[in-house]
Amino acid sequence: MAMSASSHGPSAWEGFWRDAPAGEGEVFWDAAPSLAVARHLPFFAEHFDPALPVIDLGCGNGTQTRFLAERFPRAIGVDVSASAIDRARREDPARVAEYRQVDAADAEQVTALHEDVGEANVYVRGVLHQCAPEDRPRIVANIARLLGSRGRAFLVELAEDAKNVLMSLVQRPDGPPPKVRAIFSHGIAPAEMPDSAIPDLLAAHGLETAASGRLPLITTETRADGTRVEVPTNWLLARPRGA
Repeated sequence: MAMSASSHGPSAWEGFWRDAPAGEGEVFWDAAPSLAVARHLPFFAEHFDPALPVIDLGCGNGTQTRFLAERFPRAIGVDVSASAIDRARREDPARVAEYRQVDAADAEQVTALHEDVGEANVYVRGVLHQCAPEDRPRIVANIARLLGSRGRAFLVELAEDAKNVLMSLVQRPDGPPPKVRAIFSHGIAPAEMPDSAIPDLLAAHGLETAASGRLPLITTETRADGTRVEVPTNWLLARPRGA
């Protein structure tokens, strides 16, 4: 779900993925593609140039990357954590996708990726709200670099009112569930961010919002009644200004 440095740095993500239980669905946001990227696909499929590769920015263990690889000629999952990339490769024995360790806030690393891959579409699910505020402009600038003139970006980030859902989990009488506890214990808790922040960041780096909406993030955590915990998110489809 996230791949760049939080306020605690890349080492926090490395520790998180090193310690996370193996297997799909063991991480709070690691829902099956049918509950995640497949629900986003109708909003970006017609905008993504099918001739371009797609980069899953913040791929984690690659669950969503592998779905994208089945629908685009080339899918590349990138993450700041070496442990996440190692896990993604191990969980993809058929090698349907590619995986690379890249810090999305590092212009040199992203430029090297762009020079190798060329213009690309970019899928971003829950990265910016878990980054240090000073990293967010760098990441958006680097996304713009990856797009070139033909690429498009689809971003999904927690909505302002997601805080209420997350706090309800943290404040459970018996304490937060293990998947939520792992997030806070590794120092990667999401930071508050106003709903207007993402469109403003995009505009500041030459990207315009072509479409937007709201969808719930369906997590792998359940409530006492057995229903899935859902967290409100905003999605945006971005393109280079004038494209």
